[in-house]
Amino acid sequence: MNILILLTHLKVFVMKKITSTILAILLLVMIILPSCATVFCGPVSTCQRTKPKAGEPQRAVRGGVLVLDILLFWPGAIIDFATGAIYKPCTGK
Repeated sequence: MNILILLTHLKVFVMKKITSTILAILLLVMIILPSCATVFCGPVSTCQRTKPKAGEPQRAVRGGVLVLDILLFWPGAIIDFATGAIYKPCTGK
């Protein structure tokens, strides 16, 4: 009987340990990778950083990166928009 109780307590302890480890890893990933475009899309060009003037076409947003930012950690989208990394690089300029 005592062995069954001990095994039950051990199983609960192991499950709590695994759950806390998974949560810690997820939290670490959210802290380390706050914004996908800033980390993975390379350097930001000057045309990505500057806002378009009146009458100029709007800058195109990288859709896949925006979706990943929203799904993984939405404050990362704010960082990407602030740095200009979320916008597609300018071509032909």
